Amino acid sequence: MSKKLVKEVKGSFKEQFKTKPLMVFSPGRINLIGEHTDYNDGFAFPAAINKGIVLAISKSELSVSKAYALNNEELCEFNIENPKPLEDGGWRNYVLGVVAELQKLGKEVGNFNSVFAGNIPVGAGLSSSAALENSFAFALNKLFELGLTKNEMILISQKAEHNYAGVKCGIMDQYASMFGVKKSALLLDCRTVESQPYKIDFKEYKLMLINSNVKHDLSESAYNERREVCEKVSRLLQIDALRDASKEDLDKIKEEITEEEFQKALYVIQENKRVKLFSEAIQENDINTLGKLLYQSHEGLSTKYKVSCEELDFLVDSAKENSNILGARMMGGGFGGCTINLILKRDFKRFEKEVLDSFQKKFGKSCAVFKVKLSKGTRIVP
Repeated sequence: MSKKLVKEVKGSFKEQFKTKPLMVFSPGRINLIGEHTDYNDGFAFPAAINKGIVLAISKSELSVSKAYALNNEELCEFNIENPKPLEDGGWRNYVLGVVAELQKLGKEVGNFNSVFAGNIPVGAGLSSSAALENSFAFALNKLFELGLTKNEMILISQKAEHNYAGVKCGIMDQYASMFGVKKSALLLDCRTVESQPYKIDFKEYKLMLINSNVKHDLSESAYNERREVCEKVSRLLQIDALRDASKEDLDKIKEEITEEEFQKALYVIQENKRVKLFSEAIQENDINTLGKLLYQSHEGLSTKYKVSCEELDFLVDSAKENSNILGARMMGGGFGGCTINLILKRDFKRFEKEVLDSFQKKFGKSCAVFKVKLSKGTRIVP
């Protein structure tokens, strides 16, 4: 968590609203492995990171609520009595959605003033939206003494994303952001919404994120379309979700679905297996296997699930050419965003320069490299 960011948000709030706020930090997340498994009731391996959203908030005596996005210098004023999604609402819909979902539960939310800012690169696939939703759910629960558990808060955040942002996301992003454990990743069972923290020792390696700085337009519609494919295959197999399917099950209905649908469902089945193998490799301190599973995950995402893009494939191919990188894959919903790389600490700077140069030459635009630490989840800033 950035002390500078906390200071900026607090300063802006005091300047605008002349009162002392409640301060909340909600982290973004990475996902080590287990992509697109969450809405299939499967397994994932997310972790909260030390980048996120800082929110300053207080009750207001006025008849409107105010949310100010400091990064964009944009103000949203709204009536909390009947919040509706805005067309092209962007970040506003996440805030409105959280308020609306709280009200659907019969919770009384009063008017409030708020300022927030983040240091999560936008479009990097690090779940800035989940961090924003969680920050407001957590803060409003505290501010108005709503008595919600963290599990209830993340479901509110998820429904805000479904009903106000129009993205039928699973629960992983909100869960990891809320429940993150320092220096640990969470083996998350997306059916039971329960997790087991795994403390990870990467030894002489560290995590490198490379942000492609691209976000192709088809990401949201393609995400929802893939979810529909998974649900269709599950119906044909007469199971609740693809988590319950095997390759043998899939072979039985091969004639009833297209080859593309078969490959997408197969990817989910195989990725679920990879998550379990990943957790076993952590327990066995087998860091080489972790790297191999990352590469296998990317191969499936790119060739079977088809959510990669030229830029992400280029970054993973660049990693494969470097013997100091154990594994790499695209991370997040796809069609842009980041790759996650497990790289030898002493080669970090050299490879950073190499990949920045080669990406610029190939695409005529820049990518960005940064490191992250595994962090605690959503919390009050003392």
